[in-house]
Amino acid sequence: MRAFPGAPTDPLPRSFFDRPVLTVAADLLGRTLVHDTEAGPVELRLTEVEAYDGANDPGSHAFRGRTARNATMFGPPGHLYVYFTYGMHYCANLVCGPEGTASGCLLRAGEITGGTALARARRPTTRKDTDLASGPARLAMALGLERAHDGLDACDPTGPIRILHGAPPARTAIRSGPRTGVGGGGATQPWRFHVEGDPTVSPYRPHQPRKRTVKAVRAEGGVSGTL
Repeated sequence: MRAFPGAPTDPLPRSFFDRPVLTVAADLLGRTLVHDTEAGPVELRLTEVEAYDGANDPGSHAFRGRTARNATMFGPPGHLYVYFTYGMHYCANLVCGPEGTASGCLLRAGEITGGTALARARRPTTRKDTDLASGPARLAMALGLERAHDGLDACDPTGPIRILHGAPPARTAIRSGPRTGVGGGGATQPWRFHVEGDPTVSPYRPHQPRKRTVKAVRAEGGVSGTL
């Protein structure tokens, strides 16, 4: 495991993401994601992520090649890939590995550590703060991330999206298991990483086939998959 020295508020370098996706995924836990908007900033400590390995992974959006929807995944590491799913919500990911490999980490859950009032305003029906970003759609909503943010560079220290060193947990606190909702050939891969016992981690749910309308599929760009 490579060391990436820096203060908790320092941005992570691009070289952090230019590594195998499974290495990056485990190392993302405890890092801080910040999104600055006109309404104010919201920051989040990552507690759960999932790895997706491009052409080597049937669960990946990039498994069948490049499309208009997943083009960001084939670009440089450290960029944000945001997609619309099931005609209802957005999910956010960080691109990993060398350019062209199309691997990335789905940001599944985290603890809101700054801008809590704004996150609550974006998720007004949430009863507990630990649920504000417990799940990929909730995380994207709490941070105010939409398809318009697809392609932003999270390694740019002057950009609106920044990923900071934060405070990674002890390695003994990191657990892995099957990814949520992934079926087929990728169902059993232990590529979901989370901080053991953290109350913000989302509940694991196995794959359940879901019927989607033609309208929803068109809104998603006609591509199936989780990432």
